[in-house]
Amino acid sequence: TTGFLMPQASSPIGVFDSGVGGLSVLRALLAAMPHERFVYLADSANAPYGERGDAFVAARTHAITDYLCQQHHIKALVVACNTATAAAIHEVRSSHPELPLVGLEPAVKPALAVTKTGHVGVIGTRGTLR
Repeated sequence: TTGFLMPQASSPIGVFDSGVGGLSVLRALLAAMPHERFVYLADSANAPYGERGDAFVAARTHAITDYLCQQHHIKALVVACNTATAAAIHEVRSSHPELPLVGLEPAVKPALAVTKTGHVGVIGTRGTLR
């Protein structure tokens, strides 16, 4: 990525969502890692992502990742948006191999591993469930 500077230990962790729903994720991160710095970006102008196509969501996810890397020198990124995780996390991992990425959508896999009934309830937007 053009203009990328290597983050320092004191660099913030980026967190983004298509809106303000990811603030609950940020709150949990702040509680779990009180000595870390965070920068949160809500792409409210384009929310909800679940009603958008994968190409649009992937383009926004790349643009936001680039912005957070270039302007805030983040040392890691939490994609607090299930739709963005489903649509773009693999591409972002490829384009930013130096950046640790955490997406929320894969939480279904551990749930399936521990269900006693073989069923898991999932609530999501069309974009996430596609």
